[in-house]
Amino acid sequence: MTRILLVEDEPAIAAGVRDDLELEGYSVDVVGDGVTASTRGVQGQYDLILLDLMLPGKDGYTVCREIRAAGVRTPLLMLTARGQEADKVLGLELGADDYITKPFGRRELQSRVRAALRRSTMTSGTSGASPTSATGAEVYEFGDLTIDFRRCELRKGNQPIAVTAVELKLLRALLAHRGEVLTIDRLNEIVWGSDVFVSNRVVYTHMNNLRKKIEDQPSKPRHLVTVRGVGYRFDS
Repeated sequence: MTRILLVEDEPAIAAGVRDDLELEGYSVDVVGDGVTASTRGVQGQYDLILLDLMLPGKDGYTVCREIRAAGVRTPLLMLTARGQEADKVLGLELGADDYITKPFGRRELQSRVRAALRRSTMTSGTSGASPTSATGAEVYEFGDLTIDFRRCELRKGNQPIAVTAVELKLLRALLAHRGEVLTIDRLNEIVWGSDVFVSNRVVYTHMNNLRKKIEDQPSKPRHLVTVRGVGYRFDS
């Protein structure tokens, strides 16, 4: 059974979200403070984390930072208040996969959760690029970059780089169409799903995060190239 960690300190909101998720067949654990949330999240025993920003003990930003610093790639959705654009961007930069703006309805919650869980399942087979291993293992090398989709690992030189499920999905999509331009809408459909709308800001932020991790000069990217007015292209 899919396990979800819900971090929300408002009892009424927590109860409503928990009930909606359990009706869909998920197992939900609820915690109401950041300290417990960080401990549970770092243990990596959940399939998805729903994380509110304003929490006692530690705020959601700190919890997210600590979970990602521990190398945990569990999909993480932040719960944010309407209009807090800067908060959303900061959450994405710290490693959140997506955000849900309060107040949200049951259908939006369900679609976001399903999309996040889909992203966390790395499907095999990436067309359009050749694996370096003759055994068919999904390992790709570009310059000093090594991307291993089978192990969900990214290395730059000999250094492991922490990546999220969304970042890996973005890389997979671009590698599958290496040398071609993928529009924002197409990336949205591949990574988040046709039933989920995410703003262009979300895509931009994840791409910027990836550039900081894999490019020698993020402001002058060699691999993750922007095609102005169209989208992105992966060049080897």
